[in-house]
Amino acid sequence: MTLLNPTWTALLYLAAAACFILALKGLNSPKTARRGNLIGALGALLAVVTVFVSVKLDNVPWILGAIAVGSGVAAPVARRVQMTQMPQLVALFNGVGGGAAALVAMLELSHSDDPWVRLAIVFTLLVGAVSFAGSGVTFAKLQGLMTTRPVTFLGLPALMAVVLLAAVGAGVVVILNGSLALALVLLVLGLITGILLVLPVGGADVPIVISLLNAFTGLAVAASGLVLGNVLLLVAGTLVGASGTILTRAMAAAMGRSVAGIMFGAFKGGSTAGSTAVSERPVRSSSAEDVAVLLGYAQRVIIVPGYGLAVAQGQHTAAELALALEARGIDVDFAIHPVAGRMPGHMNVLLAEANVPYESLKEMGDINSEFKTADVALVVGANDVVNPAAKTTSGSPIYGMPILEVADARQVVFLKRSMRPGFAGIENELLYEPQTTLLFGDAKDSLTKVLGAVKGL
Repeated sequence: MTLLNPTWTALLYLAAAACFILALKGLNSPKTARRGNLIGALGALLAVVTVFVSVKLDNVPWILGAIAVGSGVAAPVARRVQMTQMPQLVALFNGVGGGAAALVAMLELSHSDDPWVRLAIVFTLLVGAVSFAGSGVTFAKLQGLMTTRPVTFLGLPALMAVVLLAAVGAGVVVILNGSLALALVLLVLGLITGILLVLPVGGADVPIVISLLNAFTGLAVAASGLVLGNVLLLVAGTLVGASGTILTRAMAAAMGRSVAGIMFGAFKGGSTAGSTAVSERPVRSSSAEDVAVLLGYAQRVIIVPGYGLAVAQGQHTAAELALALEARGIDVDFAIHPVAGRMPGHMNVLLAEANVPYESLKEMGDINSEFKTADVALVVGANDVVNPAAKTTSGSPIYGMPILEVADARQVVFLKRSMRPGFAGIENELLYEPQTTLLFGDAKDSLTKVLGAVKGL
């Protein structure tokens, strides 16, 4: 006996689906992102409650217990995680979603004799396992549990080909006879595929991999909707898969690459990764007081945040510096590169947390033409996204990637911890140009000193 008839169930599912669509629309802009998240959460809550009141469920205490355990783990983790660790959290949660879809498909295999349903099960098993294992490796790279450099070995492409062929063979047999043993083999092959897929990817490509695996998880969830005969799962998974695919393509374009090049170039060891090499070439360094003078007497300042700002947790100090400069009548904007940080929107979220006005956050396409009018470009913890080698050095790992044109500013100030290159592992020739000044130190400490000096002018 259920509380809702099919008509009301369908209407509530429709409302939940509408919430998911409105959530994605809200996430298009930092100004509406918080509201979009709340709408999406409301849709998810509505969907879960609808299942409980529209379907006769077995083992309800176990289900409620699992929900309680999951909530008890996820809520504290989500509240305590630092903004610098948000990419790791996204990767981890994304992997859990793919793994859950794969396990559901495995459990449903013995309940279906329809070859088409088994096809959906095979797809969910393989793609969900790839997403789970790949996200795990991504998490390990971001968390520093393993090297961010590409991990390759002789015969990697051949091994990947063998694993994929074996997965296809196992999948065909599962579709034909529903073999649980071969389904387990398929699951293991999917896990191996996910590991082999992400191991050769270096640091600079990790944001794109996160987005790609998110699309994989969406597709797995959509396929699990077919397996379970649940329209809402199909809709939600399709939305996630489509948005993840669009985001992946957009990020690849922002880095001047094709998705295919990123995927298959990794097997050639072509992905980028960090370097520990430190240049001994002379540069022009300065004090916080000198930088403050440059900023305090400018008419236009553009601040370029990078991952170094996130690591130092200097976003609030950067926001305060912008306010202090604006109080002196100086026009201040923040230039946001699409792949600054370690995931899409990382800098936007970081600065929004520090209450930087949304209208001050300018995307690359909108701000690049304005660097020519800037008296000072203040680069805080960024490197590759402002490196002219992306335009001038054809052999560079970042060649072809659109960059923020900070070199067009009259003066360029870099706040850097050291001369160590960024993720791409190449030197930035802009550091050695006559209009460039460097202030060495922790980004937050340097910003604090500059802020104090600006207030003292």
